[in-house]
Amino acid sequence: MLNDFRFDSDRPMTGLEIELNLIDPDAQPAMRNAEVLADLADPSFQTELGQFNLEINVAPRVIEGDGLDVYEREVLASLVHADERARKSDAQLVLIGILPTLRQEHTVLANLSNNPRYQLLNEQIINARGEDIALDIRGQERLEAESDSIAAESACTSVQFHLQVAPEDFAMHWNASQAIAGVQVAVGANSPYLFGKRLWAETRIALFEQATDTRPEELKAQGVRPRVWFGERWITSIFDLFEENVRYFPPLLPITDDEDPVAVLEAGGVPHLGELRLHNGTIYRWNRPVYDIMNGRPHLRVENRVLPAGPTVVDQVANAAFYFGLVGELVQQDRPIWTQMTFSAAEENFHTAAREGLDAQLWWPDRGEVQVADLVLDELLPLASAGLDRFGVHPGTRDRLLGVIEGRCRTGRNGAAWQTETVNDLQSRHHLDRRSALREMLQRYSVGLHANEPVHTWPI
Repeated sequence: MLNDFRFDSDRPMTGLEIELNLIDPDAQPAMRNAEVLADLADPSFQTELGQFNLEINVAPRVIEGDGLDVYEREVLASLVHADERARKSDAQLVLIGILPTLRQEHTVLANLSNNPRYQLLNEQIINARGEDIALDIRGQERLEAESDSIAAESACTSVQFHLQVAPEDFAMHWNASQAIAGVQVAVGANSPYLFGKRLWAETRIALFEQATDTRPEELKAQGVRPRVWFGERWITSIFDLFEENVRYFPPLLPITDDEDPVAVLEAGGVPHLGELRLHNGTIYRWNRPVYDIMNGRPHLRVENRVLPAGPTVVDQVANAAFYFGLVGELVQQDRPIWTQMTFSAAEENFHTAAREGLDAQLWWPDRGEVQVADLVLDELLPLASAGLDRFGVHPGTRDRLLGVIEGRCRTGRNGAAWQTETVNDLQSRHHLDRRSALREMLQRYSVGLHANEPVHTWPI
C-alpha cells in the first residue's frame, strides 16, 4: 500500500484525545464512570482503564485560521456538559496527569472498567510476566510497590495529539516528534505525586513504563524490548515501525479478523488491517504510528502520547499549538534536527525532562547542555511560531497560545511546579499532613481548572 496506494493527505487533519479523572466531594477518586457515561449518552466520551477514568475524543479538524480556538471552545463546552452530568452522580471531572489523592488500594483489579478488553489485556500481561508487577520509582522520594494487575496504569491520564501526514513525510514527522519529546514533557509536566509520594515532575512516564511491562527480570536482562517504548533509532519510513512491531513484540490480544487484506486490495478496496491495528494498539510508543480510514480513504497519523492531561483546557491547547508548530517547522529545515543528535540523546532528554520538569538541562545541537526554559524561549518558540504560520493559524491565536508556553518558561511554573509548591506551602505554613495537603491542593486545582486560566498564573 505504501508503494502503490493513494493515501489521504490533501488537507492534513489534527485530532485530540483527552483522558479525565472523576473525583468525589472529598477529592478522592470516584469509581462511577459507567453511571456518568450512561447519563451522558455522548459517543465522544468513552471508558478508560479505571472506573475513575473517562476519555473524550474531540472531532478532528484542520488548525488553520481559528481551528485551535475552536478546539478550545469545543473541549470546554464538552467538559462543562460532562461535569454537570457527573455531579448528578456526586462526582466531578479533573484534568490531571496523576490524581494526587489516589492511593494504592484504589488501583486494584475490582476497579478496572467493565470492559472485556481490559480484563483480557490484564490477563495477557500478567501471564506474559509470570509474576506480579513491581513498581520502583526513585524521585524526590521513593515509591516501592507490587501489584497483581495492571490497575496501577489507570493512574496515568494523558492527552494525545494526532497529526495526519503523507506516507513520504511520515518519517520526518515521527523523527521530529521524538527529538522534541523531552522538551514537551519538561514544559508540560503535571504528575509529581503517586500514592502520596513526591516522585518525578512527570511520574506518569515511569509509572506507565513499569505498570504495563510484560517482561520478567530475566527477559529484561536479555535485552527484550519493553512494550512502553521510546524506540531505538531514527526511521526512514513508517514501515520501519510496523516491521519492528512484528519482529519484537508477540501479540497480546488473541483476536483475529476475517478480512483477507490482500484480497481486498486486489479487488480495489481499502483493507481495514484490523489485526495490524490491534497489535499496534498494544505497543505503547510515546509517538505511535497510526493507520486509519476516514470516508473510505486510508491515511497515516503520528499520535503524540508524551503529555499528561491538564492543568486546564487552555494549557492543553497551548501544548498542542507548540507541538504542531514546532514539528511543522522542524520538518522543513535543511539540516533536520535528528541528523544533528543521536537517538540516545533524544531518549535521555525525555527521561531527564520527566524527572526534573522545567528544572531540566537537556542536550541540544549547537548548544550542548542547556536549561530547557532558555532553549524554548531562545530557539523553539520562534520555530513553533513559524510552523503555525505554515499551517495558516491566525496570528492572534498563535500569539495567545504560544504566550502560555512562554509564561511557563519565564515563571518556571508548569502544573507539576504549581502542585509541589502548593503542597509544600500547605505542609510547612499550614502544618497539614501530606494526605490532607494533597486533598486541599486538588480542590484548589479544580477551581483553577474550571476558571480556565493558564497554570503559570495561578496563585500559591
